[in-house]
Amino acid sequence: MELARDEEKALDGKYDEALASAYRILVAIGEATDAQKLVPVKWAHISGVNYNTIGDGGMRFLEKFSTTAKVAVKTTINPMGYDRSKPEDISPSFQERQENIASSYERMGATASFTCTPYEVFDLPQKGTAVSFAESNAAVFSNSLLGLKTNKESALSALASSVTGKTPLSDLRLEEARSPKISIETDFDFRTELDYGLLGYFAGKSVKDSCVALNSISRLDTIQAKALCAAIGTSGSCGMFTFGGKSKEKILFGKKEAQSVMDELSTADDADIITLGSPQLGMNELGLLAKLTEFKKFTKRCIVFCSRAIYNDAIKIGLASKIEKSGADFRCDSCTCLTPYVTKDKYDAVITNSVKGAYYLSKSNKVKVALKDIKTIAEEYTQ
Repeated sequence: MELARDEEKALDGKYDEALASAYRILVAIGEATDAQKLVPVKWAHISGVNYNTIGDGGMRFLEKFSTTAKVAVKTTINPMGYDRSKPEDISPSFQERQENIASSYERMGATASFTCTPYEVFDLPQKGTAVSFAESNAAVFSNSLLGLKTNKESALSALASSVTGKTPLSDLRLEEARSPKISIETDFDFRTELDYGLLGYFAGKSVKDSCVALNSISRLDTIQAKALCAAIGTSGSCGMFTFGGKSKEKILFGKKEAQSVMDELSTADDADIITLGSPQLGMNELGLLAKLTEFKKFTKRCIVFCSRAIYNDAIKIGLASKIEKSGADFRCDSCTCLTPYVTKDKYDAVITNSVKGAYYLSKSNKVKVALKDIKTIAEEYTQ
């Protein structure tokens, strides 16, 4: 892989060790993916923020790395493990470690966004702009619907891009990788956001290429799109979809395939808690939830996860108070996945409308999951 003179100097440690480490990460990825060079990015979004995700090893690495590293481009970060304004039931040791991680990112100059939906919070660059997004739903959403160019980055590769402002020119940053070779033919009546989540999980699990064509689907609203993108990003390496397109191979998704995903991820009929927000809810979902629960009360505990920025906007227009009147409890800066708010010692099972949430609740939190769409949740668990 060819490097510019200043990139070679940085790689050789002529500036500082943190920058050299970042370039070593990018060069290793570039060589592994046959990239010819590094190209500039305008925005990096970093995962690896939740202490439950990176643990003590990641915390110590960031603590050392951030003593000299500084971001070179716009840098936003994923949700952490809890809401600082509502620390109840969160152990002091978790809070201390989580704050250590947050401080490291802030020391580097990253924006303390704590969101997995940066595309709903920040102004978007022009179509065709190269970015480096480690959050999988954001990567799929940005490639497929926003016209941005990013690979499904790891926490380390996005971190490296944030301090170098560079990324390898490979995979979904190349036009040829953005043309699908496989298409999903749908023989299914899509009615809810959960249905699109089932399709996404199936597509991500079935297609190993970077891009897949979804035939018979031509338009999605934001709620459906987020469910689809999050599920694709959860189950495999695919980082983009197109609406139709020529392909050599076709795979069918119908009732049988949808039920297979449900059988894998929905392992309970009921539960004692409802969690909404994986990805974090935006204004569209909050508006729908307020409408569905108007003049009603939840009969079970319900936690709504969203970014602080979205919550503040919802407060301004009175949307947050409408939802809170239903008994739902907001948690900002965190999400359903890997949060200590929802653990096996507190709950045996969780109700959620998120396929991504169901996967991580089952695999990481070790709780059973009852998968239901948001309208069904509102109908069955409010009165």
